[in-house]
Amino acid sequence: MKILFVITGLGLGGAEQVVVTLVNQLIARGHQVKIAYLRGDVIVRPHQNVELIHLGFDGIKNFIKACKNLKKIIQEFKPDVVHAHLFHACLLARLVRITQPMPRLVCTAHSKAIGGKARAWLYRVTDDLSDINTNVSEEATAYFIEQKVFLKQRSCTVTNGIDTPKFKFEPNQRIELRQKFGLTNETVFMAVGRFNEAKDYPNLIDAFLQLKQQNTIKLYIIGDGKLRSQLEAKIQGHSNITLLGARDDVAQLLCMSDIFVLSSAWEGFGLVVAEAMSCERVIVATDCGGVKEVLDQPEWLVPPQNSKLLSEKMQQAVQLSTHQKQQIGQQNRERIIKHYSVERMLNQWLEIYTKANK
Repeated sequence: MKILFVITGLGLGGAEQVVVTLVNQLIARGHQVKIAYLRGDVIVRPHQNVELIHLGFDGIKNFIKACKNLKKIIQEFKPDVVHAHLFHACLLARLVRITQPMPRLVCTAHSKAIGGKARAWLYRVTDDLSDINTNVSEEATAYFIEQKVFLKQRSCTVTNGIDTPKFKFEPNQRIELRQKFGLTNETVFMAVGRFNEAKDYPNLIDAFLQLKQQNTIKLYIIGDGKLRSQLEAKIQGHSNITLLGARDDVAQLLCMSDIFVLSSAWEGFGLVVAEAMSCERVIVATDCGGVKEVLDQPEWLVPPQNSKLLSEKMQQAVQLSTHQKQQIGQQNRERIIKHYSVERMLNQWLEIYTKANK
């Protein structure tokens, strides 16, 4: 099968990681895949055999150029399925379909954050140009249907998949990294994600600074983004909080940690939560997006943007015994393997692609 993926960008983000993981799995199964991206630098890369094509969309002034480029790719590649991800890519693919016949078009949103009334309207008026619409959590899919952004009869949920062999707890890596970072008996909190408004790291930092016994705890934040300078200013003078920047060894660093914290104001699926669960970490998270579906442990959820409650739940996690942390971690991994493995995600997509071509 030939599949053309169209995505807004290939930068640092959960949606981008999911697409690259899916593409690599499709290649391993013998399918032909290309990725067309609208803008930005390529940070996450798929298998070397996958061609990456920049559509040249750097703003509304380049919209027609991007449409022509996508049309040409479809004409030359002749895909069986075009699969668009994120708002700009979905809209572009839909509009190109007006003048360029394509077999089937699947459009995927990655959260319930539509992005305002204008985007909701554009989604709505172009909905007929899409054959199948998907989102990454039941909550997000229901919200899009409720807002009449996606029609119910053309919508379904496909949750993200986790590469469980990659995101796996390794005791030796834990020992090695804790020695490298000069850690002994400290309890380590870890957070992962772009430095933007959605991740609400000020909320996390405020919560962390309310914890007791500051000399026995550490917080490491993996990521980068436009709010870096703001976060650097906020943690100044607090040596037990470290910004690690963008990293390609997230799975290993998760093994070094004891507790994973998600402080987001809003989320789609909560990919990093699932990755941390796969690494057998204890999770404390805000109740946003599809996180509660993934975690399925309401006792470890708190309302978004409430640093006091987040801090109290983090303190509760610190007080767990080693045995309790191990038990919770093992249960977390079992849940991911059963419900959110990358194999399960791949099979769901192949079923959708196959139905789309009948």
